[in-house]
Amino acid sequence: MYPTSRTRRYSLAVAGVAATTLLATACGGGGEGGDGDGDDQVTITISGPNQWNNDPQSFGPAWEDLVERFEAEEPSINVETTVLPVAQFGQTLATQLGAGTAPELIFEQTPHTPDQAVALDEYLDEPNPYAEGNERWLDLFDDDYFGPESARAINAEGNYEFVPFNLVIVGIYFNADILAEAGVEAPIESYGDFLQACADISDAGYIPLAMDQSGLAQNWLYRMISPQLLDKYTEEWNRYTPDNEPGTARQLTPKSLAQAILTGELDPIDTPEIAESLQMMKRIYDECATPNWSGISGGAAFIGHDDFVGGRAAMTLGTNFATTNLDDVDWEWSTMPFPTISEEDSEYSTGRPAQFGAGIGGTNYMIPSTTEGAQLEAAIKFLQFVTSPEGGQPWLDASGGLPATNDAEPAPGLESLMSGSWAETPVINRTNYVPSDQRGQPPFDGYLLESSTLEEHLADLDADWDAWALEQAEQGGWDEDWAQG
Repeated sequence: MYPTSRTRRYSLAVAGVAATTLLATACGGGGEGGDGDGDDQVTITISGPNQWNNDPQSFGPAWEDLVERFEAEEPSINVETTVLPVAQFGQTLATQLGAGTAPELIFEQTPHTPDQAVALDEYLDEPNPYAEGNERWLDLFDDDYFGPESARAINAEGNYEFVPFNLVIVGIYFNADILAEAGVEAPIESYGDFLQACADISDAGYIPLAMDQSGLAQNWLYRMISPQLLDKYTEEWNRYTPDNEPGTARQLTPKSLAQAILTGELDPIDTPEIAESLQMMKRIYDECATPNWSGISGGAAFIGHDDFVGGRAAMTLGTNFATTNLDDVDWEWSTMPFPTISEEDSEYSTGRPAQFGAGIGGTNYMIPSTTEGAQLEAAIKFLQFVTSPEGGQPWLDASGGLPATNDAEPAPGLESLMSGSWAETPVINRTNYVPSDQRGQPPFDGYLLESSTLEEHLADLDADWDAWALEQAEQGGWDEDWAQG
């Protein structure tokens, strides 16, 4: 199925590998151009976590095909991939960025400062050579997700620093056979009904919700719950546009959120919806999750992958990328949104249906600022190729992708995640705020595992959120009085 004239090169990078070793992996031959032979070759390395499967050495066949097609289009460029463990990729790549040894393309959710990434604005203003008739690369993208009005697309300094290969949306995947055996109907409408469903599934002898130790699960659940309770504050906090000017935005910008935090309007201790969100999340962990979840290694596509795919768990959380993991199961599966929190479930309910929304937090890659010359040109070309209609569509189809561009189509089978309120992005689409040196860590372990009380955890969040807001203000050079701490 795939060309065999070149040998695919994959390496597993694990925590603790010396930066110099990874640099050796990342660096390639010199010189631009050429016909693909000898010293004319340019080698670039893509380094990030595996979002598609549990293979520690390969992102999977869709990526192999993408790289093969790009190398056929650009025979003077070799592309290598480094697969990093989900739990350690941020620490590994942040260390490399700090040491100046990061490879040419790295996963954007790596802790970093704006000066550590190449500003892509000038490239996005030029044509994408792989898209026929395109006059401006940025025009290929759906500006609801990636453009001047998108709060997520632009960093604190007002620059584009990454390119989205796809969009991501998270939902609840379920084993329809188990739910039928337990007498549970999907979709589950309310939070209270969800807890009752967990009890019924347990009585039937199954794990209600597959869970693992990953920070993804905690962040996803918190994001599913807290915007439903905090929605009442959105107009009050919405004060800045995506380019950090006074105004409003479709989703609260980092600057709007930072102001709410530093002025005390959004405070974990004094905003009761925060404690309520944590308590509601903990009930799900206590009553629904795999009992020994803290000892199970985390994945990126499915949470608690082995229990769900193995037919031992009725439900799990997963991204749209996860569908390819279910190709060989012998049971019926489907998806549903997280349930709405009703007034019966919480006194802080706003009645707004649960929302998650597709967004650009999926597969985003950036170029370290230390990348120069032929490697920089090759890295830009790869980003352009994967976001062109001809280059990107086959990869989207094979990887369960939702397009960030206008002329591409969603992969088949994702309709249920992309309909109704669930497909709408909440105004508060960033719900936990941690400084860069803590990104990638499970954010609520202490409280969920009861090594800290709710009050102690809220105090820790208060300190973290203040640190995040001040970090944003410093990176953005904001000079408003509230931004000075």
